[in-house]
Amino acid sequence: MGNGKKSLYPDYLPYVAAALLIAVEAILAMALLYPPSIGPAIDLASPYQPRPEWYFLWLYQLLRYFPGRWAVFGTILLPAVFTLVFIFMPYIDRGKNGRKKALLAGAGLLAVIAALTLIAVFFT
Repeated sequence: MGNGKKSLYPDYLPYVAAALLIAVEAILAMALLYPPSIGPAIDLASPYQPRPEWYFLWLYQLLRYFPGRWAVFGTILLPAVFTLVFIFMPYIDRGKNGRKKALLAGAGLLAVIAALTLIAVFFT
């Protein structure tokens, strides 16, 4: 220690501890003085209308088109067919005019999904 250099311990540790204590106390005081708001109050008398996130709205709209016994078709089988078309897109792409068929199939499926999403957003 005789070379004039100071180390963190024991020379600067009290200063670092004091600065840390002051920072924690300041944050704690601000949290107690200005608590965060929890949002608007919930009106329990109004009917609750659950809605899915935007990426599930097309499935939500399909459920409206296929109610009751047909719900399995609209919510499981039809999306499974959509998924299988996307999975087999490389095989659709083969052969004569394959690229056009794949482009048409993909664009058609995306158009259907986009249309169902927009209908669910704007008309329900």
